[in-house]
Amino acid sequence: MDKIFSDKINLLKALAITLVVSGHLEFRMFDMFPPYSFQLALFFFISGMLFKDKYLDKVAEFIKRRVKSLLVLYFLYSAFYAGITVLLAKLTGKFWGMELSFKNFFITPFLNGHQFDLSCPMWFVTQLFMTMITFLFLQRLFRNQKEPVRAVIYTLMGFSAIPLSKMFELDEISLIVIRTMFSLFFVYLGHLYTTKIHGNYNIFTPKILGVVICLQAVLWHFNRDFDPVHGIGLSYVLVWARFDSQIIVPVLTSITGIWFSLFFINVTYEYLKDIKFIKLVGENTYHIMANHLFVMYIITAVIFRINGIPISERNEHNIYWIFNPVQNTYLYFVLTMVITTYIGVGLKFIKSKIPFIKNL
Repeated sequence: MDKIFSDKINLLKALAITLVVSGHLEFRMFDMFPPYSFQLALFFFISGMLFKDKYLDKVAEFIKRRVKSLLVLYFLYSAFYAGITVLLAKLTGKFWGMELSFKNFFITPFLNGHQFDLSCPMWFVTQLFMTMITFLFLQRLFRNQKEPVRAVIYTLMGFSAIPLSKMFELDEISLIVIRTMFSLFFVYLGHLYTTKIHGNYNIFTPKILGVVICLQAVLWHFNRDFDPVHGIGLSYVLVWARFDSQIIVPVLTSITGIWFSLFFINVTYEYLKDIKFIKLVGENTYHIMANHLFVMYIITAVIFRINGIPISERNEHNIYWIFNPVQNTYLYFVLTMVITTYIGVGLKFIKSKIPFIKNL
């Protein structure tokens, strides 16, 4: 992988996590693409871009690397947020999460990842782990199939996930199946882009841009923009397989959103490549994902303190609530991105200085 392509992937990661944080603050970075309409699909796409075929013959090594890079840190963060949740309950009278139990600490992360409200965005980590392990074994299974055959198989998985979610009553296991089918399609697209399209075909022409804009304009007809009466439309909540009345729109808007993200990075690369902070954001997406709701909670506590509002007032709202969003949304956004990025930088520095955890 050449350095420019690697740098573009890092910028794409920075864009993806920025979209996640802005989505939780309910504002759009790209106006035609509402929050939750493609951001998680973009992360799965990036994971597919980074998948290396050499692991088809090194299954144990791949699983070990994914456990090390995804699950070890996940459970360290879970332990941290278990402690924070207990502490906040003592200080404020509200327990932000499920009761502490063996199941909720070790099993629930793989079912829905919402055992602690403050770290609930990390549900994506365990789902990514399950998706990538499944992708590895499917690639091994289909390795002798021609590319068009693999494309059809993964496309059928992606487009059939939503109809299946409406055919059966959803429980913990069926939710995992639906999420995995949906996400596998975008992992495959990312891998296809890296191995077959990048460097061979130019998919960022003015004509294709026009087609994407026109398609998104048509898809916008289905948007409801978080209207509680009409549903969420272009947006979807993958963790709960909430697609409302849509059947194929979430898949299509994910594809257009991913294409536009790739286009945006290609167009802006020369302007963004030397900005150190953006590079750091891309390198610390895990820590931003894990900590941004907690940082928002702390920001709210500080604002409450300044304004003489009791912290118990925060207990009346859900975990995504922020104080006076008209005035403070962008302050929350900037502070959260800066603080969580440098939390990641700091933790990596500490890790590099402690011999017995360097290899974790």
